[in-house]
Amino acid sequence: MDPDRASDDHRPRVGHALGAGARGIGRGIGHGVTGGLRKIVDYSDSGGAGPTGLGKLVRLEFTDSVGDAAVTIALAGTIFFGTPTDEARPEVARFLAMTMVPLAILAPLIGPFLDRFRYGRRWAIGISTALRAFLSWVLAGVVSDPGSVWVFVCALGVLVANKANTVSRAAAVPRLLPEGFTLVNANSRLSMANVAGLAVGGVLGGVISRLGPEWALRFAFVVFLVAVVQTILLPAQVDSTKGERSAGAVFWRRKNGPNDQRRFRNMTAPTQLALLANLGAKLMGGFLTFFLAFLFREHPLGNLPALVALAIVVAASGAGNAIGTVIGNLLKDKRPELIALIFLGVDAAMAVVTAIFYGAPTVIAMGFVAGLSTQMVKLGYNALVQRDVADEVQTSVFARSEAVFQMCWVAGGFLGIALPLIPHLGFAVVAGLLLAVAVLIMIHWVRTHRPQPIGETGLESPQEG
Repeated sequence: MDPDRASDDHRPRVGHALGAGARGIGRGIGHGVTGGLRKIVDYSDSGGAGPTGLGKLVRLEFTDSVGDAAVTIALAGTIFFGTPTDEARPEVARFLAMTMVPLAILAPLIGPFLDRFRYGRRWAIGISTALRAFLSWVLAGVVSDPGSVWVFVCALGVLVANKANTVSRAAAVPRLLPEGFTLVNANSRLSMANVAGLAVGGVLGGVISRLGPEWALRFAFVVFLVAVVQTILLPAQVDSTKGERSAGAVFWRRKNGPNDQRRFRNMTAPTQLALLANLGAKLMGGFLTFFLAFLFREHPLGNLPALVALAIVVAASGAGNAIGTVIGNLLKDKRPELIALIFLGVDAAMAVVTAIFYGAPTVIAMGFVAGLSTQMVKLGYNALVQRDVADEVQTSVFARSEAVFQMCWVAGGFLGIALPLIPHLGFAVVAGLLLAVAVLIMIHWVRTHRPQPIGETGLESPQEG
């Protein structure tokens, strides 16, 4: 038999086998993706969240987080790890000053601006998402030059649009609650979607960014376009404005009288306590992000490369965040302000332990505790605002509090950049600051729970006719 002819006879069989194998692999991947998406839909729609539209908001949260993570990966790869440490520290400080500080200034204006468009909250969410898609595409064209002013302009635009999106979504949550669903349940589900989205976006963005940071930004562009479509599909109830009004031009007011006391407007004492706890948690988050990013480059954690060590700590923080979501869901509405204070204390205690016994186990544990504490105080604060603050001013309150949180995160970031890269010193300083915040909360707790004469409560009494 002719060998060449026999070889020709086998080629169609081999090609057919390879084709069948490829089709089988494709079907397996397709079934896996479809099954995964079906599980996401089933989870987000469970407990009656499907008919009310809360499930659609949860899926939107997931998609948004994927896009946010991809943008973060692209910018971090360019600014953090693209230059030597001595050059990177002032560069990152400049990036913070040119993006985060203007954002902190603009953030208080977002709430009053959105108050004017409450009847079109879906439009606010959709436009801010579309703007992030556009700016991600523009960033992809300029990110190769980190010193370009357009990198900072586009990054600031993405951050402002993200903040407006977050505020509008938070204001929509109480309008989509199913029967028997608490605000903590809803916020926990949204937080779980956020953590999952950040994890998926971080992995996909990291893999795609190997081709270049511009490709991660183009991926974010596509993801945000998907989020725009999801926004269009949100129920009309999101736009409900029954009885809403603006919170006014200021976030606090001063009572005239012998005992002038500054009171946050439209907020109860428990909400104020949770707000203060969030300030400490945000300070720690900003500090850890920047201090460890540079510390691991100069003082590697064990024998691990800096990027791997940072990824491990971030993963531990994400795990803590996820567990915080589960705990928050189990605790429901049981004294959120007290829970926030307890976890802030745990955060401070872990910082003290890390300062004394610095090493791989304590740093990873610090990341876990920071993620857990941040999530617990955030869930508590969101639930208190949505429970105790009137519907008509929630958008403005969320915007103003987000501005305060952002400023604290930026302050923590500047602290992490400015401090010498000495782990014991760095964690001792941030532990002291957290303990100072805890003491401030305790003083505020005593003052707000102390019985006062009617004329000194700071409450407006009815006008006598």
